[in-house]
Amino acid sequence: MSKHSPADQAPIPTGPVSPARWAASYEEEPTQASAPPQANGMTALKPFGWAKDNLFNTPLNAALTLACLFLLWLVVPPMANWLLLKASWSGSSEACREAAGACWSVIVVKHRLIFFGTYPYDEQWRPFLACALFVAMLGASGVRAFWRPWLAVAWVLTLVGMGVLMWGGVAGLTYVPNDRWGGLPITLMLSVFSIALAFPLSILLALGRQSSLPAIRTFCVGFIETMRGVPLVSVLFMASVMFPLFLPEGVTVDKLLRALAGMTLFTAAYLAEAVRGGLQAIPKGQYEAADALGLSYWQKTMLIVLPQALRIVIPPIVNQFISAFKDTSLVTIVGLYDLLTAATVATTDPEWRPYFAEVYVFAGLMFWIFCFSMSRYSQWLERLANRYTRR
Repeated sequence: MSKHSPADQAPIPTGPVSPARWAASYEEEPTQASAPPQANGMTALKPFGWAKDNLFNTPLNAALTLACLFLLWLVVPPMANWLLLKASWSGSSEACREAAGACWSVIVVKHRLIFFGTYPYDEQWRPFLACALFVAMLGASGVRAFWRPWLAVAWVLTLVGMGVLMWGGVAGLTYVPNDRWGGLPITLMLSVFSIALAFPLSILLALGRQSSLPAIRTFCVGFIETMRGVPLVSVLFMASVMFPLFLPEGVTVDKLLRALAGMTLFTAAYLAEAVRGGLQAIPKGQYEAADALGLSYWQKTMLIVLPQALRIVIPPIVNQFISAFKDTSLVTIVGLYDLLTAATVATTDPEWRPYFAEVYVFAGLMFWIFCFSMSRYSQWLERLANRYTRR
């Protein structure tokens, strides 16, 4: 005789049944033996219980944990003393010599030179306001609730306002040529504009590399492989020195524009390979389904293939964005003062030259803030894309 009555037994599914559906159709009642003990659950929540289960569960892990703790004990207290506890936060260079820690006074004295380069001192409120507007628009563009048509209008107004603030010459503002620009504005503008221009170009290059037309495919392959085969320093050098030689006599191109063009082409080549990887990851059935619906090439690409490909390659794309942001430090070869170059210039003052380490730590912190923000945003974007994909 069966242990369960017919009313207690699960109904037998009809038709083709997957193992997951069969398992879901009959669930045994939890018994006392299968239920996890409450004591073990409470122990797992305690810090000591977690450490015992994860850090000291084997002799090897215990030895590695103790070694790491010993290294932290050797490194963290001296670093904390140098960075914070025994540091000099204000005063002259004489006060820094008496302090046993870092001299952050050099940042207080030289912060304008680091952030704004050789921009006229009395007019430095203008690049400060321009950077504030630019960063605010970047933050607003990352919020999904603001993805509306008015955001494009806001960007146009912001770029016009930045141009008025940086160049001047109107509304009573003193004209400042862009060879006087430097510091954070140069880093932000070169990185953001090169990424914004390189991204659509990279999509066209990736699509062209997979084109069935030999001329287009050959051109795209040649461009991508050429750009990926040389360092960015060579590209910037060619844009700064060699490119003007091919222009007609009397025609010149601003060096900031030449650096922007070189960074854009270089970044587009690397982004194109990331996008091509996403295109190749799309199942062939997606292409066949789009063809069966009678969609044209561009409809199939823009509505079906490209959205899925870009979702797949969000991590490598953002990784290239971060690399492009850090590569702005190489524009010093064309005579532009980015954030790192301006920080280097700040260390040439003989009075503050001994404290160059603090200046480079501060510049590195600025780069880390922007790069870490891009990394965190990419993770949020991945979660958002995956959530809508599951729907």
